[in-house]
Amino acid sequence: MPASELRDRYPGRQIGTIGAAALPSPSSLIIVIGHQPRQLPHVPGAVEVGGIQRTPANCYTCRSGVGSGPVLQWILAGGAVALLLPVLILIATASRLSAARREERFAAMRLVGATPRQISVISAVEATVAAVAGVGVGFALFFLFRPLLYHVPFTGAPLAQGDLSLGWTDVVLVVIGVPVAAVVSARLALRRVQISPLGVSRRASSAPPRIFRIIPLLAGIAVLAYFDAAGKPGAIGGQLLELLVGFALIVVGLVLAGPWFTTAGSRLMANRASRPATLIAGRRLLDNPKAAFRFISGLVLALFVTSAAIGALSSTVATAASSGEGSAGKATLADLFCSFSTSNCPPSAEVPSVPAHALASLRATPGVRAVTVVQQSPSSAQQMNGFGLVACDQLVKTPAIGKCAPGTTVATTGYFLSNLLGHNSHASSTIWPSAHLSVADITKLPVDAVVVATDGSSGSLERARTSLERAFPLQGTPVGVEALDPPTGRLLTMVQDMTDVVIVASLIIAACSLAVNIAAGLGERKRPFSLLRLTGVPTAVLHRVVALESAMPLFLVAAVSIVVGLVSAALYLHSQAGIAFRIPGIAFWATVLGGLAASLAIIASTFPLLNRITGPEVARNE
Repeated sequence: MPASELRDRYPGRQIGTIGAAALPSPSSLIIVIGHQPRQLPHVPGAVEVGGIQRTPANCYTCRSGVGSGPVLQWILAGGAVALLLPVLILIATASRLSAARREERFAAMRLVGATPRQISVISAVEATVAAVAGVGVGFALFFLFRPLLYHVPFTGAPLAQGDLSLGWTDVVLVVIGVPVAAVVSARLALRRVQISPLGVSRRASSAPPRIFRIIPLLAGIAVLAYFDAAGKPGAIGGQLLELLVGFALIVVGLVLAGPWFTTAGSRLMANRASRPATLIAGRRLLDNPKAAFRFISGLVLALFVTSAAIGALSSTVATAASSGEGSAGKATLADLFCSFSTSNCPPSAEVPSVPAHALASLRATPGVRAVTVVQQSPSSAQQMNGFGLVACDQLVKTPAIGKCAPGTTVATTGYFLSNLLGHNSHASSTIWPSAHLSVADITKLPVDAVVVATDGSSGSLERARTSLERAFPLQGTPVGVEALDPPTGRLLTMVQDMTDVVIVASLIIAACSLAVNIAAGLGERKRPFSLLRLTGVPTAVLHRVVALESAMPLFLVAAVSIVVGLVSAALYLHSQAGIAFRIPGIAFWATVLGGLAASLAIIASTFPLLNRITGPEVARNE
């Protein structure tokens, strides 16, 4: 990179290198510049440090730009919850894989004389052995895939080497906690065997799900709709509460309402059946809709998370792209001085004027097309709201920050950097009101900002940034006049990276959950299928039965989940940021169709297993 695009903006000479341990990410570029003590008190935002004690509770005023504080914590917490939901469903599914057969085995042992204590010991030993083996495999997989995880940008940048290290406390908690939890879970699972072993061996169909199961789902949508109509809460805590309550109710509602939707679909399928496979599948789904929904519950939640996240992000990015600045905003830089961006700027930090040689140097920079100087308004009320004054003959050359009314010589400008998470600003299409001052009057006022229009090339932007940094070394970093300001852009990038990780992980975990569920279902139903084969039912019909039993609730509840996810994203975006919802692009629908197609492939992959476990020998009475 040429010196005019980076090196020249940093004065002095290099005296050392920042070690890897001090970098937040291996890809971080951090430069520390030293100044004389007499210079630092005049830097905007500088305060004297009395002592270094601890990390502050929040970092709203930090200038590092790396990202910290409650906002990042909530993003990471949301991503962790979104990842944990499919994992918990997979764990619950795997625990059910042999639950029915294990209950029957323990019930038979109880009926022939085994005591409850003996059954408990056997169950605890089995659970402990499986848990210890699982912990060992888990640690092995962690150390195997840890080098790959370093490259996943969970927080918008690759992780450092020590970010995924395990402490002894973590290892001990997992090694001891997982087996203990497995033993407790096994004891709780034996409750029915201990109370009534005969009842385990003679099962009856459960009552069909009632319509009241959809109440939490409707309540979650109603919470988001209420805040969309009444307006978002004023406090950050209220806004987070709206998000958590609304989406928590929706997630719980999807899980509870899934069996009811399955019942409704299976009843319709059975009533309109014209083939044996359709009738058998419909009747079997009606017999146990809860078990049928468990087959696809992980994928349903994964589709909800995907729909809500992609719907919100695509709408935000689409709004940014159509905000009006276009290429002009991306090709224009703004150096906002202390008096423009801060309401409590000290007089010593103000810029009284822009020297003529500095303007000439800026205009002579290769790729620079125009320079506009925004002066400070003499009105203290307007200063508090970030208003400045600009000569219209200069403003016309930098259209990205707005325009003057016809016949106006001086205009009053507002905040021309858009922040989608706070307000929408379409500066390029804004006609600023006229000011009752002359050009000669405003040139005597302090300077609020310097705006530079370039040809849009990367080299021109960096050369202009270097020229601004050298001309005004203590006034912050020039930023692009585009739809997203730097903090918003970093936040959206972080959310996008987190969303990609959640989507991929959720779909993989959901696919594993689906495979485990189908295998468990076939194991529980091998004798009925074997009896059907003995009566002359072809295996192709049994294949269609298995496919319909899995595909019908899958497609029905998945459609509900996608619609609910998109509606939730639309309501939340409109209530929080006033952003109009946009339907996601082809990539989203390709991901959804790919996930459903993979699910069908997983269902089809179980057909050979069905053929093997439904032989005539399975139908005999034991």
